Amino acid sequence: MSSKICVVLAMVIGFFTVTNASADEPKWMQTKSKEMVDQARAETKNITIQQLKQAIDDDADVVILDVRTPKEYEAAHIPDSINAPRGLLEFSIWSLVPDQQETIYVYCKTGARAALATQLLNDLGYKKAHAVDTGGFAWVKAGYPVQTSISDETLILQPAPD
Repeated sequence: MSSKICVVLAMVIGFFTVTNASADEPKWMQTKSKEMVDQARAETKNITIQQLKQAIDDDADVVILDVRTPKEYEAAHIPDSINAPRGLLEFSIWSLVPDQQETIYVYCKTGARAALATQLLNDLGYKKAHAVDTGGFAWVKAGYPVQTSISDETLILQPAPD
């Protein structure tokens, strides 16, 4: 395996894995932010990674929106997804998805940013926006393909055995 692919693979794994270095929850989960994410999840339509994969396999007419940072997206993303960072979504969505009747599936790494972004899309009039409840981490863990912009190749990652 070439060194370029090894480096890309290491970056992909780093962006889509959750470390076990600390058993504690992230700090944001102990703040008002967790309440906001929980509320967004309760108020929006949610789908599973398996439902997203099925829609892709069925060649459904959907938009797959990755709301992670450009750096995260570049390292690894679901093939054919569009990057629209959550912090810029209200400004960029109009040019990326001008038709508010489009079905949009929104994902991030774990599902938290996707829930908040989907709530924002609903507030902006996109009523067919759905949050992917578990995010890119679960996508990789399921063995589904990811694409990287670094080498412009599609990769299939297998989770390490438990």
